[in-house]
Parts: sequence; structure tokens; C-alpha cells
Amino acid sequence: MASSIVWQCLVALSLFSSAAYAYGYGYGYGYGQGNGYGGTGNDNGYGNGQLDPKFYEKSCPPLGIIVRVSMLKAVLTERRMGASLLRLFFHDCFVQGCDGSILLDDVPASNFTGEKTAFPNVNSVRGFEVIDDIKRNVEHVCPGVVSCADILALAAREGTVLLGGPSWAVPLGRRDSTTASLDGANSDLPGPALNLTELIQSFANKSLSPRDLTALSGAHTIGFSQCVFFRDHIYNDTNINPAFAAGLRRSCPAPAGSGDTNLTPLDAQTRFVFDNAYYPNLLARRGLLHSDQELFNGAAQDDLVRQYSADSALFFADFVAAMIKMGNITPLTGSAGEIRRNCRVVNSS
Repeated sequence: MASSIVWQCLVALSLFSSAAYAYGYGYGYGYGQGNGYGGTGNDNGYGNGQLDPKFYEKSCPPLGIIVRVSMLKAVLTERRMGASLLRLFFHDCFVQGCDGSILLDDVPASNFTGEKTAFPNVNSVRGFEVIDDIKRNVEHVCPGVVSCADILALAAREGTVLLGGPSWAVPLGRRDSTTASLDGANSDLPGPALNLTELIQSFANKSLSPRDLTALSGAHTIGFSQCVFFRDHIYNDTNINPAFAAGLRRSCPAPAGSGDTNLTPLDAQTRFVFDNAYYPNLLARRGLLHSDQELFNGAAQDDLVRQYSADSALFFADFVAAMIKMGNITPLTGSAGEIRRNCRVVNSS
């Protein structure tokens, strides 16, 4: 049974890979084919001494292929999903660490409250069904072995690569939390109205540097934002291109509650391509969010924004290093936590 599923995965990978390149997803950054980027860290070179890209090498050899094929299917179905999974991973890691807590549903019967209804997440974060699909596929081959937290980390990498971004070796070995924090999601996730000082402090609270902040923000080269998150920026800020603001106002009315969920691409020029176009946008004062434009507003990060704007390889390398650092925010390892059977509920449920 297992060998049959693995063979199907290999066949599907070949088919989906061909389709992906036909749709323009390749951009030369393959899966371990010489264009990946290494990170820096301690111990084994991946930051946390208990995490290792080879963690499942013996216990679940086809894991990488299964995640890759599932993500190919998801992105071919909806190109936006690559950005959604990357954002979901970020929102997981910034609350309790990279422990899969964001995947947990509310369970009123047991008085369990997850993080999905926190203001930064509600009606905003998405991709849970994709994680469910990957988990089911993995469980068929390697039951009770791979954590939801690790599946999310791998899915974020695959989503990045499928849209033209860099590849990297994902440190693995995280376990799943049995808790979640609604309060933590409301307090720890950096909001779109923060100024640069507040952004730097928010990232410092997670042991991430200003350089990490600026590199990770480059993920806004893909994805969309709702009107409610950039309305104040386009109507009240002065550090925005007037023509850019005027165009955005057509789909984001001024009155609160009017068009709140209307979507606008974070990078209108290459909305489905992971590149460095986010940074030239900032130079032109075309950052969609207030927090975006804060990175280029006459302060400490201006020079780095200029560097990333001129050098996509530098941005990719720093982005990978920052993703590996972020993926090492207080993971549960060893006997801590659990390996959830269903990513949406703890095993005792």
C-alpha cells in the first residue's frame, strides 16, 4: 500500500512539475538542484540543535515528495495559496513559537479557544484545508510520525519556491502544541499600523533582527491584503505616492465597514511571483501597508531596502536565513507536545 502511494506521488510530481513550469512557476529555483540558499545558526548549522532537515529521513522518507505534490496541486488550483501558506507559517511562529497552534480549531464543548478568531487571523489567514490534505496524505504512508508544525514549515517553503522564490533545507523535528493563545495572537503578531520602532521591537521579542524584519517583509512581494488593513494608510498618511493612493481608494472606500474585505495585491506588478519587486515599490512610496512603507521612510532600514531593490540574490539569501531563524522560534522537541492525528484538534479531543 505504502509503495503504491509513493509511486503515485512520484508520477504526480512529474506531471505537476511539468504543468507548473508550463504555467511559469519555475523561475530557475528548483528543489535542491543547485539554486537553494543556506542559512546560518548554531550547533548543526540550522539554529536549533534539536532540529535537523534529515529528521524524517528514516521514519518517513517520502515526506518531501508528498508535501511538494500536495502544494503543487494547491498552487495550480489557486496561485494565491503559496502566499497564504507562507503567511500562515509566520502567524504560527510568532505565537508560542512554531508549534502548529494556529491550526487548532475552537472546541466550545471542551472550552478550548484557538487562535483563528484573533483579530489578525479572523477571516484573514487561510490554507487550513491544504494542511489537512497534506496531513492525510502523510498519515497514509507514515502514520503518527510527522507533526503538523513540520508540515506547515515545509508547505511554506514549497509555496515560496512554486512562485519563483528560493529553496532551502527546512530544519525539522518540531512537535505539535496542545495549547493555543488567543491573547498571544492579538498581542504578538505585528500589525499593519506599527511604526518602524514598534516593528523592530516586535521582531526583537522573537529574537529576530532588524535585518530579519526587512528581509521577511519581502514576502509581501506575493499575496493580498484586505482594505481594512491599509485604509488608514491610503487616506491619512503622507509617505505614499499620491497617484498610487488615489488608485487604491477606488476599491477601498473611506467609511469604516465599507469594503473592508476587498482584496488588493501587496505587489501589483508581480503579484504571483516571488521576487524583489517589493523593495522598488517602497522606493517609489508604493508600499500597500503603513508598516511596509515604514521600512523606507528616512530611517535605519532605508539602505537595506535599497540593497535588496538592486540585488535579488542578496534578498533571497537573507530571506532564507531569516526564515530558518523564524522557524526556530521556541519549537517543541523531544517528548514535549505531541504528534497530532488531526491538525485541527489535540489528540485528547
